[in-house]
Amino acid sequence: MKKITKAVFPVAGLGSRFLPATKVIPKEMLPIVDKPLLQYAVEEAAAAGIDTLIFITGRTKNSIIDHFDKAYELETELATRGKDTLLQQLRDSIPAGISCVYIRQPEALGLGHAVYCARPVIGDEPFAVILPDDLIADGHRGCMKQMVDLYQQKHCSILGVESVDPSETDKYGIVRTQNFFGQYGAVEHIVEKPKPEVAPSNLAVVGRYILTPAIFAKLENTGRGAGGEIQLTDAIADLLADETVLAYQFAGKRYDCGTKLGFLMATVEYGLLHEELQENFTGYLKNLAANRL
Repeated sequence: MKKITKAVFPVAGLGSRFLPATKVIPKEMLPIVDKPLLQYAVEEAAAAGIDTLIFITGRTKNSIIDHFDKAYELETELATRGKDTLLQQLRDSIPAGISCVYIRQPEALGLGHAVYCARPVIGDEPFAVILPDDLIADGHRGCMKQMVDLYQQKHCSILGVESVDPSETDKYGIVRTQNFFGQYGAVEHIVEKPKPEVAPSNLAVVGRYILTPAIFAKLENTGRGAGGEIQLTDAIADLLADETVLAYQFAGKRYDCGTKLGFLMATVEYGLLHEELQENFTGYLKNLAANRL
């Protein structure tokens, strides 16, 4: 049995919801307090034992490559000034023993196409897919670690899911499952962004996947679906005919940082937990609330 050692990060999107900020800054590099959104996803992967990070990038995403590269001049300057804490934080942006691979997606053809671009590096191994837009806070094992642990038991594809408001099913891939055994159940049906009146449930796939390499053959034959894009959801629907796919209700709180509201919520709540800011930021918010009531 092969372990999950590789993770794909599809980061070639335009980030149009955050324009004009994302005209020159990738949305994945927007900070939640003092770390880029993508950094949290990388740390989650590393905590799950993943040692090869595959970034599917676009033409304007060079700052992602720079962020995970060694900055000799900056490190030298920090060392000279005795700023050891900042120096260590900088060096920890990519954990020890981690390798980074960058693949350019020539045009934005959807999540399914982005995942397919990783095929030469993945080969015949199972792998993870992490969408940085979905920031999942869990102070214990981490969402991907939970899913990797389940994979070691079940040896099949796994989709991270959570219940959403029934009126919002047209924003997600939606699954129907058999009865759950604790936190997981077998997927019977999956559809991309169904309207609420025809959705098979309100159980939504969020940005965490573990997939077997069989998904690549399905993606190769997947035409354009919702939004005119090659949808990973459609390929998973085809995979159901051949393999078991599990839906896993993870422990943790998800922030949809692909939206402005979700991004602000994450910023506030992570700020309240930040060791350096916690006390003063809590006081500020209390005073703000008192003065506005």
